[in-house]
Amino acid sequence: MKKTLIVGMSLMAQCGLATTIHCGQLFDAVSGQFKPNQLITIENERFAAVEAFQNQTVDWDYSDQYCLPGLMDMHTHITHQNSATRYLEKFQNNAADVALDGAMYAKITLEAGFTTIRDVGDAFNASVALKNAINAGKVPGPRIFTTAKSLATTGGHADPSNGYRQGLYPHTTPEHGVVNGVSDARRAVRQRYQDGADLIKITATGGVLSQAASGDNAQFAPDELDALIATANDYGFKVAAHAHGKGGMKRAIEAGVASIEHGTYLDDEIIKLMKKHGTFLVPTLIAGDWVTEKSKIDGFFPAVVARKAATIGPLLAGSFNRAQAAGVNIAFGTDSGVSEHGRNAEEFALMVNNGMSAAKALQSATLYAAELLGQSQQLGQVKSGYLADMVVVDDNPLNDITELENIQVVIKGGVIAK
Repeated sequence: MKKTLIVGMSLMAQCGLATTIHCGQLFDAVSGQFKPNQLITIENERFAAVEAFQNQTVDWDYSDQYCLPGLMDMHTHITHQNSATRYLEKFQNNAADVALDGAMYAKITLEAGFTTIRDVGDAFNASVALKNAINAGKVPGPRIFTTAKSLATTGGHADPSNGYRQGLYPHTTPEHGVVNGVSDARRAVRQRYQDGADLIKITATGGVLSQAASGDNAQFAPDELDALIATANDYGFKVAAHAHGKGGMKRAIEAGVASIEHGTYLDDEIIKLMKKHGTFLVPTLIAGDWVTEKSKIDGFFPAVVARKAATIGPLLAGSFNRAQAAGVNIAFGTDSGVSEHGRNAEEFALMVNNGMSAAKALQSATLYAAELLGQSQQLGQVKSGYLADMVVVDDNPLNDITELENIQVVIKGGVIAK
């Protein structure tokens, strides 16, 4: 493809002029199948028409390639990335460092084909600032829906004071995302609203990478969850629940969370509850693989983290297989920031290798991700009136899902991003 045409298309979109595209094959996210020879018209930042191609002259020719809606990742941490020095960096990095890292990772993520993400836990509200900068056209990146700081109980998975000696970190409050009691739960949600969040993230159980002993114990009382979700509903927030252990998952699902993130120890009872309540699972298989691999490297993690990583990481794939086979709603998510940003599409192969069809895997990152976000009327499909987000690959990902690891073209909001 000629660079001059890329620039030309971008300028036309920015100036509000119609742009036409010929796709040899276009993924229909509703049916899970490709439709041949489709003509797409983009006006401003939206798809204006999608119809059969009839030998028209077009601005952009992908007649021998495969076009899909922009991919969507429902579990990222866009402002950081784990490494052997991660636990030291929290003592070294200021808000400006975190924000600049986020801008770098946002560009990498967009160029990997992910035009929309949920960010489910940051520091310094850096993801809010990044979202605003991307929306203003100041920096390149995906469309971000963010929780800002995720919510925890004292000593819980997202308590930012974990790992500090006494007196080194200030007493944690709902402003820090730490909840103890019903009043704190309400206050914490309202603080996220003030901070500019788009949804709420709770850590309903312990976690792998936090410096705390348990990775799976329940960490919110039922009355705290009820108050938190009722307040979230007042503000139009959906609630995502990080959860590994069964007890915390059960409480969170019954309280009304929209999604369970990870779901390591889910069983038949939890699967039944998720189907009853329409709760989504966001599986994050690549994160399980990553922490399992790194737990084998002496000194990479603190000892308390390494033990949990070696135990919990390998279980994610089996839980995902059971959930998808039973018909639980699945939305694509990677936990990128645990694993490296830009490798998001490797999650597709893990999903397919663990029992999901390639079509369902694609739908999880388009149609179903948009449903989980509450954005089904403008994201997740190449359809008239929808935001013009699209990616292009050379070969059919239904035949080889790893094709999505080689995105050739990324269009976001009608503008070429790659």
